[in-house]
Amino acid sequence: MPNDVAEKVLANPPERAARSCWHLITSEYPPQFGGVSDYTRQLAAGLSGQGDEVHVWCPAGGDDPSAAEGVAVHRDFGRFAPADLRRVGRSLDRFPAPRHVLVQWVPHGYGYRSMNVAFCWWLLQRATRHRDRVELMVHEPFLSFDWASPRQNAVALVHRSMTMLLLRAASRVWISIPGWERILRGYALGRKLAFQWLPIFSNIPAASDPARTQAVRRRYADNGRILIGHFGTFGSLIANLLGPILSALAGDPVNQTILLMGERSEQYRRELIQSEPRLESVIQATGQLSAEELSHHLSACDLLIQPYPDGVSTRRGSFMAGLANGKPIVTTTGWLTEPLWFQSDAVAVAPAGDTPAFLEQVRRLREDAGERLRVASAAGKLYQERFDISHTISSLRQAQAAQDRECAFS
Repeated sequence: MPNDVAEKVLANPPERAARSCWHLITSEYPPQFGGVSDYTRQLAAGLSGQGDEVHVWCPAGGDDPSAAEGVAVHRDFGRFAPADLRRVGRSLDRFPAPRHVLVQWVPHGYGYRSMNVAFCWWLLQRATRHRDRVELMVHEPFLSFDWASPRQNAVALVHRSMTMLLLRAASRVWISIPGWERILRGYALGRKLAFQWLPIFSNIPAASDPARTQAVRRRYADNGRILIGHFGTFGSLIANLLGPILSALAGDPVNQTILLMGERSEQYRRELIQSEPRLESVIQATGQLSAEELSHHLSACDLLIQPYPDGVSTRRGSFMAGLANGKPIVTTTGWLTEPLWFQSDAVAVAPAGDTPAFLEQVRRLREDAGERLRVASAAGKLYQERFDISHTISSLRQAQAAQDRECAFS
C-alpha cells in the first residue's frame, strides 16, 4: 500500500512539475534489509532534502520507521509480475510526461529467479511508448559465465538479453564502478549512450557518540588491547580469504581482539572455533547490528581488515562504511580495483589471494600507532571529498537539469 504522501499525490496529481520530480524504482526498500534498500532510502531522502519531489516504487512491505518527510512510497510492485507492471504503469501515467525514472539495477532483485525479462521489456515500453526518461543505476550488471555450471550459464545468457533491453530503454547509465562500463558498453549495440561513474556512498553513518564508542572498546578491547575489525556478510568467497588471515593473526603474541561484525558473523566465528579451538579467546562476533550500532563498533576498532576476491572497489559497501568512519583499512587489489586506491595513500593494499602480503600490511599498521592515525585521517578526508552522499545528489541533479535544458531547446 502507498504511504500517506503517495495517496495524496495520486488523488491529486500535479498538472505540471514546478520542481524536479524523481521516480525511483527499486527491488527493495526499508523495512526490507539490503544494501540497495538502504541506498535507495538515503538517496530519496537526499533528493527530497534538496526540494525535489520524490516517488519510490517498490515491492510490498511494512512502513519504514525512518521514512523521510516528503518522500512518497508506492508499494505497488508486488512480485514484479506482468499484472504488477501494468498497475504501476497506470499509476505512473497519472504524472506529467516526460517522467524521470531512475532504476536501481541488480538482476537478482526483481524476481523470477533473477530472469525477469518482462520487467526489462516493460521499462523499454515506458521509454518508447510512454515518453519516460529511463536511467539506470547499475549496482551489479549480470551473472558471469561458469563452464562448470550449465544452469549458471543459462541464467547468465538471459541476463545479457535483459541487459540489451535495459540499455535500449536507458537514456543514461550510472555505474557503481568504472569497470562496469567496459563490461556493459558492447550490449548497447552501437547506441551512443552516456555512462557515468556514481560511486556508492556508505549506508552506515559516521559514529556520533564518543561515549558509546568507548563502551564498545571497553567491552572488546580493555587494558590497552588492539581491536582489529572485519565487517561483512561472511559469504564463502570472502570467508575463504579471511580464514587464513584470522588464523595467522590469532597466533601472533600480541594483546589483541579480532571483532567480526555483521550478518552471519556469529555463525562464522563458531565455524572457525570448531576447526581451531585456540581462536575462541581472540575472536569475538557481534551478529547483525543496526546501522547506528555498527557505526560505533567500526569507530571503536583500531584498524579494519577487508579482503575481497576481485579487489576493493567503490561498490563495496562494507569497505565504504569503514572509510566513512575514518578508519585505517587493509584491503586487497584485483581486476575491479580503481586506480584511485593506489594513488590516494588512504588505504593499505595487498594483491587478492596473497595472504603473506596482506598480513604484512596488517602487522605494520598494528604496530605503528602514528601510521594508523595518518591513514585514518587520509581515509576520512578522501571519503568526504569523493564519496559523501552530497556528491551523488549533486551529480544526479546536475545531469537532470542539463537534460531538462536540452529538452526545452529541442
